[in-house]
This record gives sequence, C-alpha cells and structure tokens, in this order.
Amino acid sequence: MLYWFFVKVFGPIARHRLGPSVTGRENIPRHGGAIIAANHLAVIDDALIPITCPRMVHFMGKAEYFEGKGIKGKFKKWWFTSVGVFPVDRSGGSKSLGALEHAREIIEAGHLFGIHIEGTRSPDGKLYKGHTGAARLAFETGCPIVPTAIIGSRELQEPGTVIPAKGKTQVIYGKPIPVAKKLDVTHDELRELTDRVTREIQAMSGQEYVDEYAQKVKARLKEQAEAEQTGDASAER
Repeated sequence: MLYWFFVKVFGPIARHRLGPSVTGRENIPRHGGAIIAANHLAVIDDALIPITCPRMVHFMGKAEYFEGKGIKGKFKKWWFTSVGVFPVDRSGGSKSLGALEHAREIIEAGHLFGIHIEGTRSPDGKLYKGHTGAARLAFETGCPIVPTAIIGSRELQEPGTVIPAKGKTQVIYGKPIPVAKKLDVTHDELRELTDRVTREIQAMSGQEYVDEYAQKVKARLKEQAEAEQTGDASAER
C-alpha cells in the first residue's frame, strides 16, 4: 500500500490548497473496524478524509475507474488500488454485493471503511436520501458508524471542474453510533439507522435535506437537459 506515502507527500499540498479544518477527530475509534459515513459534495471529498483522519480509510470507487484502456487506464487502476480504493458496480443489486463483501472483510480485519451514504455526489449541494449499505455493513459486523460532514468542498470544485480552487473546507467527525451485530436485520431497521446517520450529518453540515435518492435526481436532470437540447435543435431547423 502506498496510501501513507501519498498522504505524507501530497497531503501538505492538498492541505495548503483546500485549507481543511478538522473537528471531532477524537471521535474516530483508535482501534478496530468502523465506518466513516459522509456526505458527498465534490471529488476532493475523497482527499479531505484521508488527510484529516489519523487512520487509513478504505473506499469504494466506481468500476469505471478500474476499466480504462492504455497507459492512462492502467495508471488510474494502479493509483486507486495503491491508495486503498476498490471497485464497485454502482448499478446496484447483485452486481454491488461483491464490493460490500470486500468492505465487510476490511471492517472485520479491524480497519476503517469510508462510504458516501448518498451513493453519488450531490447535484446541487443539498443532502439526499442515504442508501442502506453502510447500515447493513454495521449490523453484519457490529461496528460503529462515525457520521462525517464535509463542508465547503463544492465551492472549491464545482461539477465539471478538475482542479479545485484554493480556499477553505471543513471536516467534522461526529460521535460514533454504536451498532450491535445482528444478522436477521429488517429493512425497517436498516432504514431507521440510515436515516439516523443522515440526520447527524445534516445537523453538522447544515445542508437542506431532500427525501429522494440523488441518482434519481441526476437522471431526471439529465433527461430534462437532453429534452431541451432536442427542442433547441428542432427549433433551429
């Protein structure tokens, strides 16, 4: 693993540019498995957590990061693998189970697993309905969930921006939510725990909450944009 090499070498550069302040670092368990469950505003969120957390955090990354061709594709795969990221097929269902199984193994081995409970970046800066994957992992392993709020990253890296602007961000690690191991967990229990984590994040981040999955909102916005483009093209003809 080159995780700590990258954190030590590139961390100071990232801290200088992103200006993160950290609150609640003492809430991160010093030993044993735990889940860092955060909101998701920008790509740089996955840099802010590693440079502010005293322990290594493993993350999922969308499968496309690992499937590129040529030298660039191989480099991206090497990079993400080296810093503790493993692929997940975000189409859901059985295709995502393998990644969750790997995450469970990471937690049971006593490591930290980081996850953005919204499943994707917020399309507009609001906090969207959380997926139950983190709750399921917590019940399966009996590990605590640390609600984590990231603030200011979207202002430095708006959608479509590759290089973030220089500015200030904040990462708040909330008090751990203890979870007792339970294998016969119900959907209602998963939903209740997920919503509790979401409320904790909202209280720290101050975001407006939307009771809808961000993926659905993004899909709807994409359809609207395509319809508008089609309409404009028709009007021009």
